[in-house]
Amino acid sequence: MENLRFCPKCGQEKLLWNNITKWSCSNCDFILYHNTAAAVAVIIKHKDELFFTVRNQEPGKGKWDLPGGFTDPKESSEETCERELNEELGLIINPDKFTYLGSQPNIYPYKNIDYNTLDMFFLYETEEKFEIKLEESEISEAIWIKASELDLDQIAFESQKRFLKNYIDKL
Repeated sequence: MENLRFCPKCGQEKLLWNNITKWSCSNCDFILYHNTAAAVAVIIKHKDELFFTVRNQEPGKGKWDLPGGFTDPKESSEETCERELNEELGLIINPDKFTYLGSQPNIYPYKNIDYNTLDMFFLYETEEKFEIKLEESEISEAIWIKASELDLDQIAFESQKRFLKNYIDKL
């Protein structure tokens, strides 16, 4: 956050970060809030297996990830699940098929900025495994893993590790 020093309104090197959510200019009245971003993660479950993607970019390149992503303006979290599964995997799923499970705070580091996120977790249960079309710029592969054999150290994000640990303990 310290890389942002110049005020976009007056151009002075007077932009101050409060270390939580706000930049303000000590020269003019400019204020910019860095609020928490909404994101979704979908646990796709078939019998005793869970579906993961392998990230093809940072953060967490090469690590396992649940399908999902950031919520767009004017979009519900269920619509985000629907859109992201279509974009990442080529799946078309009715948003009514998602069950909300809970949320976890997270930090998503991207290009030297830490984005605070609220990751909302949804369940989608499927009767059979499906064919997918990977968005290769984001995902290098897709894998099914038995819930009992899940290695949490392979998971890319701390919020997912925490959530999956509790979720699997309840299965």
